[in-house]
Amino acid sequence: MPKHQVGLVGLAVMGANLARNIERNGFSIAVFNRTWARTEALVQGPAKDAQHMHAYRTMEEFCAALERPRRVIIMVQAGAPVDDMIEQLLPYLEPGDCIMDGGNSFFPDTEARVKGLAGKGLHFLGTGISGGEEGALWGPSIMPGGPRDAYAAFEPVLTKVAAQVSDGPCCTYIGPGGAGHYVKMVHNGIEYGDIQLICEAYAVLSQIGGLGAPEMADIFAGWNKGELDSYLIEIASKVLAHTDPDTGRPLVDLILDKAGQKGTGKWTSQEALNLGVPIPTIDASLWSRNISARKEERVAASTRIAGPKPGAAITGAARQKLIDSVAQALYASKIASYAQGLAMLRAASEEHGYKLDLIEIARIWKGGCIIRAQLLSRIQDAYRRDPNLKNLMLDPYFSDVIATHQEACRHVVTTAVAAGIAVPATAASLAYIDAYRSARLPANLLQGLRDFFGAHTYERTDKEGSFHTQWEAPRAE
Repeated sequence: MPKHQVGLVGLAVMGANLARNIERNGFSIAVFNRTWARTEALVQGPAKDAQHMHAYRTMEEFCAALERPRRVIIMVQAGAPVDDMIEQLLPYLEPGDCIMDGGNSFFPDTEARVKGLAGKGLHFLGTGISGGEEGALWGPSIMPGGPRDAYAAFEPVLTKVAAQVSDGPCCTYIGPGGAGHYVKMVHNGIEYGDIQLICEAYAVLSQIGGLGAPEMADIFAGWNKGELDSYLIEIASKVLAHTDPDTGRPLVDLILDKAGQKGTGKWTSQEALNLGVPIPTIDASLWSRNISARKEERVAASTRIAGPKPGAAITGAARQKLIDSVAQALYASKIASYAQGLAMLRAASEEHGYKLDLIEIARIWKGGCIIRAQLLSRIQDAYRRDPNLKNLMLDPYFSDVIATHQEACRHVVTTAVAAGIAVPATAASLAYIDAYRSARLPANLLQGLRDFFGAHTYERTDKEGSFHTQWEAPRAE
C-alpha cells in the first residue's frame, strides 16, 4: 500500500472535518484517534466513501504509514493534551519530520514546542484555524507560524484546503515561532468584540425600539447588503429569524442569557496589558461574557438595585432614527475594535520579531473565518496606502467614517445609558475614539498625583527633563 501524504491525529468534530477536507482535495491521509470508537465513527460514517483515507489503531502503525518526511497534524485540546500527543509521536518520528498543531494553543507554548522539537531535529508548525466546524470541512482561514521549512512542507496541503477568495487562498506564512497562534489569538479577541457589539445593537433595538426578533432579522439582513456586510451579521439575521418548533416562538427569546469562553479572549486581554496596547472594546466583550455567567446574581440584583424604569417603545421617525443610528454606531465601533486588534499585532510584531504582514493577514481573514467581512478589503487598502500606518483610524477612509458616524454612535450610547441598558463594548469603542483623537488627556493630573504620593516624577510641557515637586511642607518631627 502506498504511503500516505499526511496524517491527522484527533478526530473530534474539527479534526474529523479537516481530515475530510484534506481527503476531498485529493491528498492521501492517515487518521488516528486515542479511542478507536471515534475513529470508527468517522470512517464508517461521514467518511465511509472516502477513497484516500485510512484509519490506524496504533500510533506506531499510523506513523509507519506516512511518507517521509512525515507530516502530522495534531487536532486536540490546547495545553497538556498537545504535549502528551507529541510525546506519543516522538518514538516513531525521525529528523526532518514535521508536526503541526492546529488547535487554539497559547503562543508561548508554541514558542517552547518549536524550540524543543528543533533540538530533536523535528519541525513544528503552530497553526491557527478559524471557521468552526463548517470552515474546517469546506475551507477555513489558516494562520501557520513556525520555521519556514515546516510551512514549506505543509503549504501544498494548507493552501488547497483553505477558503479561496478572489486574491488567493486564505492561508499564508505568518511568521516564526508562535506567530501563527498569536495572530489567531488576536483574531479571536476581535471576534469577541464583534459579537458583543452585535449583541448590544440587538439589546438597544429590542428594549428601546420595541422590535421583535423577526423584525430585527430583516433589519440585520438589510445591513448585510451594505457596509456591515459580514459573516457575523449574516448569521445574526438567521439566528433572529429562527422559530422554535416546539413553541412557535423565536428561538433566541428562549435561549438562556449566560455565555462562556474558551480562553483565547482572556489571553488577548492579558497580552495587550503586557504590551501596553489599549484594546477596550475587546476587554469590554470579555467582562460582558463573565458577568452574563453570573445569572443568579443578576436576577437577584434586578430586584434590589434601582435604575431607570423601562419606558414605552419608541415609534415612527424616532424608531427609524434609532435603527439607522445603531447601524452606523455598529460600523464605527467595529472599526475601533479592528483598529485595536491591528495595533496590537503591530506592537507584537516588533516585540517578538514576527515581522507580520498586516495586508496579508487582512486578506486571509476575508474567507472562511468567523470575522470575515467586507471591511477587510478596506483594511487591505489602508495598509497599501501606508504600510507604516500606526492606527487604522488614521487612514483617510476610516477617519472619514468615524467623523460621519460619530454622532450616531453618541446617540446610541447616550440613549442606552439613559434607559439603563448596558452597552459596554459600544461605549468602550466611542471612548477609544475620543481618547485617541484627544491632543491632551488628564494624565497630567495623574502624573501630579503619582509624584505627590510616590515621588515618581513628571515631565513638563515647557522644559526638558524629569521633575519632582515638594507638594506640601514636610511634617514636623
